[in-house]
Amino acid sequence: MDLIGLGTATPRTRYTKADCWEAFKVSPWFERLDRRARAIAELVLQRDNGIEARWLAVDDLQDVFAIDPDVCHARFADHAPVLAADAAQRALADSGLHVGDIDAVVVSTCTGYLCPGLSSYVLEALDLRANIQALDLVGQGCGAALPNWRMADALLKSGCANVLSVCVEVSSAAMYLDNDPGVLISACLFGDGAGAAVLSSEPRSGRRRVSWKAAASLTDPSERESLRFQTRNGLLRNVLTRHVPKLAAKYAHRVLGNVLVQQGLQRSDIDGWIWHAGGRDVMLALSERIGLSTHDLRHSAAVLREYGNLSSAFVYFVLQAALADNAAGGRWWMASFGAGFSSHGALLEVA
Repeated sequence: MDLIGLGTATPRTRYTKADCWEAFKVSPWFERLDRRARAIAELVLQRDNGIEARWLAVDDLQDVFAIDPDVCHARFADHAPVLAADAAQRALADSGLHVGDIDAVVVSTCTGYLCPGLSSYVLEALDLRANIQALDLVGQGCGAALPNWRMADALLKSGCANVLSVCVEVSSAAMYLDNDPGVLISACLFGDGAGAAVLSSEPRSGRRRVSWKAAASLTDPSERESLRFQTRNGLLRNVLTRHVPKLAAKYAHRVLGNVLVQQGLQRSDIDGWIWHAGGRDVMLALSERIGLSTHDLRHSAAVLREYGNLSSAFVYFVLQAALADNAAGGRWWMASFGAGFSSHGALLEVA
């Protein structure tokens, strides 16, 4: 399987940490939360936590604090299809293909629910063929991009020539606030955006070749409560525990080791790293467990700083940044992790 087109999209409005802190201070929630909760929010939004800004699907930050099931659903329904279609259109343009060349579309999300799914909106917006395979994957959280690509690989092996892969998250549509530290930190970390890729059974000439060579996944249901969405009062409430950085590093290291053994490779054979960052503490845990340098994590850190945690869309932005930076080719490792607790990795060959 080869990557022949890549695209990303964000809402139109960028908000800094300072913007978010000022908006929070004058919101109704500032007085509803206890003193400790307010102190946690201030610490996260005023210290250097690896995030400088986020792009959110609201024209006024006060809209974020209207935490109501109908309001949040409307935000997802209004913005997820648009973001998904924008990223998909850019990936298609980058590939040089025509809409009629796409045989399947696979869309992943976890921050909202539509029926029919987002795939039908992408199909409509791009005017894709009515008889393509349109699939929606849900419930995989931040880790969804790699399972999405594995589905694309299976579709290509079954006879499709080109598959459009999309991950889209409107995290501002899953806003929830209470006095729980994990909930507060989550509200300060996540941004909105979409990533898309055109994946093909044949490489595209005249550009860098990015080939999918091997992949692996691990899921540990015993850690399900460490990172997940709950539904409470009709709203999605993100459960984010203090164990997540160590869990992410532990399972990411194991998945990497499994593929390296399978391929007869060593850790030193990896030339580039495309990591879902999660947050600064996750990157620190990855660095310590796997032996990654600041240089190894530079593209993930840059995306985190500008966009925040984009959940499933994050690795598309990191891969795009690495390619735009003309990073040295060779074997690249792309990895994501999230709810479940699940961890996924793929070995790419970049020429």
